[in-house]
Amino acid sequence: MTRLGDLERAVMDVLWDSVPGTSDGVTVREVADALAGRELAYTTVMTVLDRLAGKGMVQREREGRAWRYRAAASREAHIAQLMLDALDLGGSRDAALVRFARSVTGTEAEVLRAALGAEAGGTATGFGSGGTATGHTTGGGPVDPANRAGTLADRIEAPATGRADRPATADEAAER
Repeated sequence: MTRLGDLERAVMDVLWDSVPGTSDGVTVREVADALAGRELAYTTVMTVLDRLAGKGMVQREREGRAWRYRAAASREAHIAQLMLDALDLGGSRDAALVRFARSVTGTEAEVLRAALGAEAGGTATGFGSGGTATGHTTGGGPVDPANRAGTLADRIEAPATGRADRPATADEAAER
């Protein structure tokens, strides 16, 4: 997957933020209006959207004389693909994954455990209709639903913040 430039990312953010999956998409004018603070020409926005369509990042559909654009995949799917691409850069994937796992917050680690547990089961077994783990056992022991901050989907949509508040791991402290 291609990394996005600054302007491409800004355009994709507009699409991801303003176009629900069931929407018909947005026009070049609507994207340009959403980026009004950047003082971009209409044709610049049109060119960026055309290039993103060529890269497979956006889908477009003709509506009269205009095109309607929507993201081809969710922001989360894009980020996940970037992470997988980074693992392919070389070296040991296992070492990179271990290093990554040691760098996440406790809440993020819980989300990963729940996702891996569901994947190992082949389905989302252990998840209630609200998306929370219900007594699902993972590598860290049973998950207590009372201690969970919102549903798994909520935490994926609004990941934990405050990484700077987290104590450094031994590896991170040694690097400093």
